[in-house]
Amino acid sequence: MIPSDTTLTKDGLQATGKGRILLLACGALAREIIDLKTANGWDHMDLTCLPAIFHIHPKKIPGAVRAAVEKHRDSYDDIFVVYADCGTGGILQSTCAELGVEMVEGPHCYSFFEGNDRFAEISETEFTAFYLTDFLVRQFDAFIWKPMGLDRHPELIDMYFGNYEKLIYQAQIDDQALTEKAQACADRLGLAFERRFTGYGDLESTLAKLRE
Repeated sequence: MIPSDTTLTKDGLQATGKGRILLLACGALAREIIDLKTANGWDHMDLTCLPAIFHIHPKKIPGAVRAAVEKHRDSYDDIFVVYADCGTGGILQSTCAELGVEMVEGPHCYSFFEGNDRFAEISETEFTAFYLTDFLVRQFDAFIWKPMGLDRHPELIDMYFGNYEKLIYQAQIDDQALTEKAQACADRLGLAFERRFTGYGDLESTLAKLRE
Protein backbone atom coordinates (compact mmCIF):
# COMPACT_ATOMS: atom_id res chain seq x y z
CA MET A 1 0.00 0.00 0.00
CA ILE A 2 1.27 3.51 -0.79
CA PRO A 3 1.85 5.50 2.41
CA SER A 4 -0.24 8.60 2.90
CA ASP A 5 1.15 11.90 1.61
CA THR A 6 3.82 10.20 -0.50
CA THR A 7 4.61 11.67 -3.89
CA LEU A 8 5.90 9.21 -6.47
CA THR A 9 7.82 10.05 -9.59
CA LYS A 10 9.86 7.96 -11.98
CA ASP A 11 12.83 8.22 -9.60
CA GLY A 12 10.82 8.00 -6.40
CA LEU A 13 11.27 11.70 -5.67
CA GLN A 14 8.96 14.68 -5.50
CA ALA A 15 9.35 16.68 -8.68
CA THR A 16 8.75 20.30 -9.46
CA GLY A 17 8.71 22.14 -12.74
CA LYS A 18 6.57 23.26 -15.61
CA GLY A 19 4.27 20.86 -17.38
CA ARG A 20 3.89 18.53 -14.43
CA ILE A 21 0.55 17.35 -13.07
CA LEU A 22 0.01 16.05 -9.57
CA LEU A 23 -2.56 13.32 -9.18
CA LEU A 24 -4.00 13.64 -5.68
CA ALA A 25 -5.66 10.28 -5.18
CA CYS A 26 -7.37 7.92 -2.82
CA GLY A 27 -4.85 5.35 -1.61
CA ALA A 28 -7.25 2.63 -2.73
CA LEU A 29 -6.48 3.64 -6.33
CA ALA A 30 -2.69 3.80 -6.04
CA ARG A 31 -1.91 0.47 -7.69
CA GLU A 32 -4.28 1.12 -10.58
CA ILE A 33 -2.92 4.62 -11.22
CA ILE A 34 0.69 3.42 -11.11
CA ASP A 35 -0.18 0.65 -13.58
CA LEU A 36 -1.84 3.15 -15.91
CA LYS A 37 1.07 5.59 -15.66
CA THR A 38 3.52 2.84 -16.50
CA ALA A 39 1.48 1.36 -19.35
CA ASN A 40 0.85 4.72 -21.00
CA GLY A 41 4.14 6.46 -20.32
CA TRP A 42 2.51 9.29 -18.39
CA ASP A 43 5.82 10.54 -17.03
CA HIS A 44 4.49 14.08 -16.65
CA MET A 45 2.19 12.90 -13.87
CA ASP A 46 3.23 12.45 -10.24
CA LEU A 47 1.13 10.71 -7.64
CA THR A 48 0.42 11.47 -4.01
CA CYS A 49 -2.12 9.45 -2.04
CA LEU A 50 -4.34 10.16 0.91
CA PRO A 51 -5.04 7.28 3.31
CA ALA A 52 -7.19 4.58 1.75
CA ILE A 53 -9.01 4.17 5.06
CA PHE A 54 -10.88 7.40 4.24
CA HIS A 55 -12.98 5.02 2.12
CA ILE A 56 -14.90 4.30 5.31
CA HIS A 57 -14.52 7.82 6.77
CA PRO A 58 -15.65 10.05 3.86
CA LYS A 59 -16.12 13.13 6.05
CA LYS A 60 -12.34 13.34 6.29
CA ILE A 61 -11.81 13.51 2.53
CA PRO A 62 -12.61 17.17 1.71
CA GLY A 63 -10.41 18.60 4.45
CA ALA A 64 -7.54 16.28 3.60
CA VAL A 65 -7.83 17.17 -0.10
CA ARG A 66 -7.80 20.87 0.73
CA ALA A 67 -4.68 20.54 2.86
CA ALA A 68 -2.87 18.51 0.20
CA VAL A 69 -3.77 20.90 -2.62
CA GLU A 70 -2.57 23.88 -0.60
CA LYS A 71 0.65 22.04 0.25
CA HIS A 72 1.56 21.04 -3.30
CA ARG A 73 0.00 23.58 -5.63
CA ASP A 74 3.06 25.84 -5.93
CA SER A 75 5.13 22.92 -7.21
CA TYR A 76 2.84 21.92 -10.10
CA ASP A 77 1.16 23.44 -13.10
CA ASP A 78 -1.98 21.51 -12.28
CA ILE A 79 -3.44 19.23 -9.62
CA PHE A 80 -6.10 16.68 -10.45
CA VAL A 81 -8.10 15.04 -7.67
CA VAL A 82 -8.59 11.32 -8.27
CA TYR A 83 -11.67 10.91 -6.13
CA ALA A 84 -15.31 10.72 -7.12
CA ASP A 85 -17.86 12.08 -4.62
CA CYS A 86 -17.16 9.02 -2.45
CA GLY A 87 -19.87 9.67 0.11
CA THR A 88 -19.07 13.33 0.79
CA GLY A 89 -22.52 14.50 -0.28
CA GLY A 90 -21.19 17.02 -2.77
CA ILE A 91 -18.79 18.65 -0.30
CA LEU A 92 -15.71 17.38 -2.13
CA GLN A 93 -16.97 18.84 -5.41
CA SER A 94 -17.57 22.20 -3.72
CA THR A 95 -14.11 22.07 -2.15
CA CYS A 96 -12.45 21.34 -5.48
CA ALA A 97 -14.39 24.11 -7.18
CA GLU A 98 -13.31 26.56 -4.49
CA LEU A 99 -9.68 25.45 -4.88
CA GLY A 100 -9.85 25.62 -8.67
CA VAL A 101 -8.97 21.97 -9.26
CA GLU A 102 -10.84 19.28 -11.16
CA MET A 103 -11.82 15.80 -9.98
CA VAL A 104 -13.09 12.51 -11.38
CA GLU A 105 -16.76 12.52 -12.30
CA GLY A 106 -19.18 10.10 -10.68
CA PRO A 107 -20.63 9.15 -7.31
CA HIS A 108 -17.94 6.60 -6.36
CA CYS A 109 -15.23 4.34 -7.72
CA TYR A 110 -17.67 1.51 -8.48
CA SER A 111 -19.36 3.86 -10.92
CA PHE A 112 -16.29 5.12 -12.73
CA PHE A 113 -14.74 1.65 -12.94
CA GLU A 114 -17.96 0.40 -14.51
CA GLY A 115 -18.19 3.56 -16.59
CA ASN A 116 -20.45 6.28 -15.21
CA ASP A 117 -22.96 6.12 -18.06
CA ARG A 118 -23.18 2.34 -17.86
CA PHE A 119 -23.45 2.35 -14.06
CA ALA A 120 -26.30 4.85 -14.21
CA GLU A 121 -28.15 2.50 -16.56
CA ILE A 122 -27.77 -0.63 -14.45
CA SER A 123 -27.98 0.84 -10.95
CA GLU A 124 -31.78 0.74 -10.97
CA THR A 125 -31.69 -3.02 -11.34
CA GLU A 126 -28.66 -3.67 -9.13
CA PHE A 127 -29.72 -1.96 -5.93
CA THR A 128 -29.39 -5.29 -4.10
CA ALA A 129 -25.77 -5.72 -5.24
CA PHE A 130 -22.70 -5.27 -3.05
CA TYR A 131 -19.60 -4.23 -5.00
CA LEU A 132 -15.94 -5.02 -4.55
CA THR A 133 -12.98 -3.74 -6.56
CA ASP A 134 -9.54 -5.34 -6.78
CA PHE A 135 -8.41 -3.24 -3.83
CA LEU A 136 -11.37 -4.18 -1.66
CA VAL A 137 -10.96 -7.87 -2.46
CA ARG A 138 -7.34 -7.66 -1.34
CA GLN A 139 -8.27 -5.65 1.75
CA PHE A 140 -11.61 -7.27 2.54
CA ASP A 141 -10.80 -8.04 6.14
CA ALA A 142 -9.25 -4.64 6.88
CA PHE A 143 -11.90 -2.51 5.17
CA ILE A 144 -15.10 -4.53 5.55
CA TRP A 145 -14.97 -7.58 7.79
CA LYS A 146 -13.22 -6.05 10.82
CA PRO A 147 -14.57 -2.45 10.69
CA MET A 148 -18.11 -3.83 10.60
CA GLY A 149 -17.34 -6.06 13.58
CA LEU A 150 -18.05 -9.26 11.67
CA ASP A 151 -14.84 -10.85 12.98
CA ARG A 152 -16.25 -10.55 16.50
CA HIS A 153 -19.96 -10.81 15.80
CA PRO A 154 -20.64 -12.85 12.65
CA GLU A 155 -24.30 -12.90 13.59
CA LEU A 156 -24.42 -9.31 12.31
CA ILE A 157 -24.02 -10.51 8.71
CA ASP A 158 -27.77 -10.88 8.31
CA MET A 159 -28.35 -7.40 9.73
CA TYR A 160 -25.88 -5.73 7.39
CA PHE A 161 -26.30 -7.83 4.28
CA GLY A 162 -29.77 -9.33 4.57
CA ASN A 163 -31.14 -7.04 1.87
CA TYR A 164 -28.34 -7.78 -0.58
CA GLU A 165 -28.67 -10.61 -3.08
CA LYS A 166 -25.29 -10.79 -4.78
CA LEU A 167 -21.71 -9.61 -4.60
CA ILE A 168 -20.40 -8.12 -7.84
CA TYR A 169 -16.65 -8.20 -8.19
CA GLN A 170 -15.54 -5.44 -10.56
CA ALA A 171 -12.20 -6.81 -11.73
CA GLN A 172 -9.62 -4.29 -12.90
CA ILE A 173 -7.15 -7.02 -13.91
CA ASP A 174 -7.41 -10.69 -14.83
CA ASP A 175 -6.14 -12.51 -11.76
CA GLN A 176 -7.45 -15.95 -10.87
CA ALA A 177 -6.33 -15.67 -7.25
CA LEU A 178 -8.26 -12.43 -6.82
CA THR A 179 -11.34 -13.97 -8.42
CA GLU A 180 -11.15 -16.91 -6.04
CA LYS A 181 -10.77 -14.58 -3.09
CA ALA A 182 -13.74 -12.50 -4.26
CA GLN A 183 -15.80 -15.69 -4.49
CA ALA A 184 -14.76 -16.53 -0.92
CA CYS A 185 -15.85 -13.05 0.20
CA ALA A 186 -19.28 -13.63 -1.33
CA ASP A 187 -19.51 -17.00 0.40
CA ARG A 188 -18.63 -15.44 3.75
CA LEU A 189 -21.41 -12.90 3.31
CA GLY A 190 -23.90 -15.48 2.08
CA LEU A 191 -24.33 -13.76 -1.29
CA ALA A 192 -24.44 -14.97 -4.86
CA PHE A 193 -21.31 -14.13 -6.83
CA GLU A 194 -20.74 -12.35 -10.13
CA ARG A 195 -17.41 -11.37 -11.61
CA ARG A 196 -17.49 -8.48 -14.04
CA PHE A 197 -14.32 -7.43 -15.81
CA THR A 198 -14.42 -3.63 -15.97
CA GLY A 199 -10.77 -2.83 -16.46
CA TYR A 200 -10.06 0.75 -15.43
CA GLY A 201 -13.23 2.20 -16.92
CA ASP A 202 -13.56 5.98 -16.82
CA LEU A 203 -10.48 6.26 -14.63
CA GLU A 204 -8.25 5.50 -17.61
CA SER A 205 -10.10 7.69 -20.09
CA THR A 206 -10.20 10.57 -17.61
CA LEU A 207 -6.47 10.48 -16.88
CA ALA A 208 -5.71 10.11 -20.59
CA LYS A 209 -7.26 13.54 -21.18
CA LEU A 210 -4.76 15.23 -18.87
CA ARG A 211 -2.06 16.75 -21.05
CA GLU A 212 1.44 17.92 -20.38
